[in-house]
Amino acid sequence: MKYRVIDISGDVGLEASGKSLKEAFINIGLGMYSLLTDLQKIECKQELTIKVSAETVESLLINFLNELIFHFDAYSFIGSKIEVTDFSNNHIDAKIYGDYFDPSKHSRGLLIKAATYHNLSITKVDDLYNVIVIFDI
Repeated sequence: MKYRVIDISGDVGLEASGKSLKEAFINIGLGMYSLLTDLQKIECKQELTIKVSAETVESLLINFLNELIFHFDAYSFIGSKIEVTDFSNNHIDAKIYGDYFDPSKHSRGLLIKAATYHNLSITKVDDLYNVIVIFDI
C-alpha cells in the first residue's frame, strides 16, 4: 500500500506508508493529488520547485501538503510525480512534475481546503513509516 483513503464524516483522510519518512511524504502527496483528479491523465509537462520548513516533522508534513494545495488553488498546478531533493525532520525541498489542471481534459475530484492536525499521525512500525492526515474539504 502506498496510500489509501480513510472515510471520515464531513472530511477525507489518507493513510500512506513508505520505507523512509521521505517516501511516506511522497506517497501522501500523491495520494492527496489523487483525491483532486485522476493522476493517470496528468502529464509531466511542467516542473514546480518547493521548499518548506517547520519546527517539527508533523508541522513539516502539514506545511508540505498545504503548499501543494496552495499551488493547486492559486495556479491550478497538479502533480503526478514528486521528487524530494533534500529532506530532514524540519526541511523538505521537492520538485513536483505535472501540469496545469484543465477541466476539458481532467476530471474534477474533491475540493480540498487544507491538511489539518486533526488525528495527525506519523509512526514507524518495524521498517515502515506510516502517516495519517485528515483533509478539510
